[in-house]
Amino acid sequence: MESIGILGGTGPAGRGVAVRLACAGYNVVLGSRDSQRASETASGITVRGNGKITGGTNDDAASCDIVIVATPSDSAVETAASLKSKLDGKIVVSMVNALTRGNKELIPVYPPLGSMAAEIAAVLTDSKIVGAFHHLPAAQMEDLDSGIDADVVIFGDDEEARKRINDIVNEMPGLFAIIAGSMALASAVEAFTAVCISINIRHRAHSYVKMAGLTH
Repeated sequence: MESIGILGGTGPAGRGVAVRLACAGYNVVLGSRDSQRASETASGITVRGNGKITGGTNDDAASCDIVIVATPSDSAVETAASLKSKLDGKIVVSMVNALTRGNKELIPVYPPLGSMAAEIAAVLTDSKIVGAFHHLPAAQMEDLDSGIDADVVIFGDDEEARKRINDIVNEMPGLFAIIAGSMALASAVEAFTAVCISINIRHRAHSYVKMAGLTH
């Protein structure tokens, strides 16, 4: 199996994806600007399965076969650009959402190119950019007993890369992959994250996306 690195992987969203990847048998590297913090975070995650989670720098994570960008939106492009040479030719998954706080809700922020995935693609010109993992409640992802049964919307222009991420997601417990289409959908997919989080804030819930009418 490929190794999978997560840039900015020590946050709740990164940890949630990491533990379910490890449960599917993947070896995951949590990347951070603080390698000690990453190592401590990784050691505190319990995995059920054959994979393992280790901590390191973002450079360490970028050295993996497949790389996920889970940094905050204000540092995602800069971080990706600084690691371009290591990311060339690789599948790079953006799970970054640009959001700002409103009155008891979150509001989507639209970057100049329309989406964070497009912004990352603009600096990683030799990587295969795929979007995924946007609408998942972090706490339920990290809790392997949460019973989450969520759909993961996937987009990107490289068909082979999309299919590979689709297959990986379907191996992760509690998740089902849905390929939505091309990078043209990135803005809509990312912005809907604000809706999901705002609903959860308002209703004090941990809901997630489930698309009815599809065969699982």
